[in-house]
Amino acid sequence: MKITLIRHAEVEERYKGCYNGHIDISLSPNGHIQAQKLAQKFQHEKFDAIFCSDLKRAKQTLKHFLHYKEDVVYTDKLREKSWGKHEGMSFDEIISHGEIEYKNFLQWIKALDGESFDTFRKKIEKFFLTYLPMQNKNNILIVTHAGVIKTLISILENKTLQESFNSKLDYTQCYVYTI
Repeated sequence: MKITLIRHAEVEERYKGCYNGHIDISLSPNGHIQAQKLAQKFQHEKFDAIFCSDLKRAKQTLKHFLHYKEDVVYTDKLREKSWGKHEGMSFDEIISHGEIEYKNFLQWIKALDGESFDTFRKKIEKFFLTYLPMQNKNNILIVTHAGVIKTLISILENKTLQESFNSKLDYTQCYVYTI
């Protein structure tokens, strides 16, 4: 099974570089241009199944794939991790509140509010390693978020979470995996 993972296009300026989680934000004007270019890149690809996060930024990215208007599964299983009260805030904004001190990567993600990372990781494992294989599809497109992709990379490539999250993942960047 071949899986093409795409990070959504660029978001509104106010939310760039923030812990956006479940905030339902739109693409920036540049994000729409990025999504159009991305769609052109895949215009001749034939996908057996398409899954997309149910959040606006992912849906707006996929919208530019005009030849795939039907048969898309929008799901909350591909949402970014919820950061609770820290959603929409940058690292510096969170630190400036003085509630949390950064000591190391794992301490930091555990200290932030919202969904536990263990719960988030299990959700990703279940979707990609149990649910998708049961679909009996050969070529799958998934439009999702950086945290989902980086967590999956950690799982599939046996990297630490910190190694995976330290790698750069640009808007509309694609990864292809065969599982």
